[in-house]
Amino acid sequence: MPSLKQAQSKMDDALEAVRRGFASVRTGKATPALLDTVLVDAYGSKMPINQVATISTPEPSLLVVQPFDRSLIKAVEHAIQAASLGLNPANDGNVLRIPIPPLNQERRMEYVKLLHKMAEDARVSIRHARQEARDDLKRRMKDHEIPEDGGRHQMDEAQKFTDQYIAKVDELLKHKEEEVMQV
Repeated sequence: MPSLKQAQSKMDDALEAVRRGFASVRTGKATPALLDTVLVDAYGSKMPINQVATISTPEPSLLVVQPFDRSLIKAVEHAIQAASLGLNPANDGNVLRIPIPPLNQERRMEYVKLLHKMAEDARVSIRHARQEARDDLKRRMKDHEIPEDGGRHQMDEAQKFTDQYIAKVDELLKHKEEEVMQV
């Protein structure tokens, strides 16, 4: 049953990708994942912000970024501003304080559309993994590598996995959408 295992692995990957994507979408409250996409020019290369600084959330509407090396504070500040996240860090020389402004209704709706697109991309990936498994099973049944009833049973299993993973994506979407729309 390697094709089912491979399909399930690809479905796990799609689910994990949508989780990471959802975490990077801004809600009304501060979360270190908001800065996951920020790359800082440090030591001659672009590095993820979490490799050059600690990010904490002392308050629900505030992020605090403290670079490991104080000489990088300007580079971190510029990277955050250049990331087009709509965030304006305040530099006190040691740490960056980043207030998270509340979202207006229009912006919330844009984020909900983005979430729906991410969820649909995940569903497509899951269905694609199912289709690859089905194609492999059909080929193996045709070549008489596996019996036809065994192949049909495995196709049913692939469909069950698909339904379960799509339900998980829908559940994640529902929770994230509620979080974004919460005022």
